[in-house]
Amino acid sequence: MSKSKTPQLFAAQVPVFPRRVSGFYRNLKWWIMAVTLGIYYLTPWIRWDRGPALPDQAVLVDLAHRRFYFFWIEIWPHEFYFVAGLLIMAGLGLFLFTSALGRVWCGYACPQTVWTDLFILVERWIEGDRNARVRLWKGKWNIRKWRLRLVKWNVWLLISLATGGAWVFYFIDAPQLARDLFAFTAHPIAYGTIAVLTATTFLFGGFMREQVCIYMCPWPRIQGAMMDDDTLTVAYRDWRGEPRGKKRDATKGDCIDCMACVNVCPMGIDIREGQQMECITCALCIDACDEIMDKIDRPRGLIDYLALADEPEERAGKPPKPLWRHVLRLRTIIYTSLWSLIGIALIYALFIQSDIDMTVEPSRNPTFVTLSDGTVRNVYTLRLRNKLGESRQFQVSLTSMQNLQIQIEGAGGDTVTVAPDSSTMLRVYVTADSVNPAANLDQTDLRFWVEDVENGDRASRSSVFNGKGEK
Repeated sequence: MSKSKTPQLFAAQVPVFPRRVSGFYRNLKWWIMAVTLGIYYLTPWIRWDRGPALPDQAVLVDLAHRRFYFFWIEIWPHEFYFVAGLLIMAGLGLFLFTSALGRVWCGYACPQTVWTDLFILVERWIEGDRNARVRLWKGKWNIRKWRLRLVKWNVWLLISLATGGAWVFYFIDAPQLARDLFAFTAHPIAYGTIAVLTATTFLFGGFMREQVCIYMCPWPRIQGAMMDDDTLTVAYRDWRGEPRGKKRDATKGDCIDCMACVNVCPMGIDIREGQQMECITCALCIDACDEIMDKIDRPRGLIDYLALADEPEERAGKPPKPLWRHVLRLRTIIYTSLWSLIGIALIYALFIQSDIDMTVEPSRNPTFVTLSDGTVRNVYTLRLRNKLGESRQFQVSLTSMQNLQIQIEGAGGDTVTVAPDSSTMLRVYVTADSVNPAANLDQTDLRFWVEDVENGDRASRSSVFNGKGEK
């Protein structure tokens, strides 16, 4: 008996050599690549004056001081709901675009797509267009092949190094970190992060490319549940293109089987075989097919953005629904409404932010202490936050229906100074003498106040005073 072959868990990689193409969607991808790469590489170098006590980097994730700076916006750790809201908006945005236009994120703005596009451009500049790269790949290793490959790999490595370096600039002041990196005095974590990101960019963008999208990224599987019959995706009008023929024949369709759509595809698939998980809807096949249709004097749109719901009408010779009817439907309207509501809520929360913040935490062990003279004392922990870039003097007080006394531990009076863009913890004692009704009541409501001595800005938090509960 013959032994059966061991089944393979995944398909072996087949090199993909996309051909150069021009057209609307290719130009759109160039513009998106230029904008996204420009934002990524240049943003850490934008300066923003926040005063002498604060960093002047416009966008900075300051992990050491637990701050996030975005131009005039400053987010503290207790304001993480801003970050959570932005993440929810990003998720809803992906749901919206996927339900309307399929995998448009993957085809145009995904980092893997953007850097792969850049690496392919470098490869085309050095080794030539598709046919030249195929011949070079199939050819023997000689001096010319080694020279072209080494030049290409070194350019890829420089791009990868710039990618990893730009990432760490978002977490530490970029000019200072750049000087430290070149002087070899930066923290080892910075070098380690750059090394890891350089290696992953080099491997993913240069060698793994479509394999990352097929085997590593979960998004194609998730998107399958978001797309419906009204989703616009890149598709082939087989009712118009079939049967294929190389010659002008009335019995043949418009497709002349030129393979242009296959040769330009960065995923190496044939869109004429139907919608596939590997398709990232980059629409380069649309540009390639339209170019061929122009040459053979046939109407454009053999490959185009289509909705599955339009297929019966188009097969019957009827015009498809307008694109806006596919985009503006109940599902996308709900996504847009939720996205907008969260955005409005975040903007509102941003504008009502105070530059003074306070939290109050009563001591629970014990809830109160009775002193030798009968005075009842409660202990509270107050955290004052100064969100401005200058030192501020705050006066701490309280209000209550009863005559309660307040004392700040370690302070000569009722005022404290808080450093710029920082917080201070205070231990505060609140007392009620033996004849005060609050000493014998179970609980008495009170409110702590903190006021800027200079400009009068105030903040308050409510709490309770715990008595002996004898009344």
